[in-house]
Amino acid sequence: MLTTIAIILLVLWVLGFISGFALGGFIHILLVVAIILFLIRIIRGENPLT
Repeated sequence: MLTTIAIILLVLWVLGFISGFALGGFIHILLVVAIILFLIRIIRGENPLT
């Protein structure tokens, strides 16, 4: 579940770079959330890529 959310947030972040700076700040916040979710999975001992 967390991995799916993280992947979606990363895709939205990449789309933010492609689309320009209209939502730049929001996209970077989503990136930070994706990284935090990824780190939570690592700390819990789960496989972060599944």
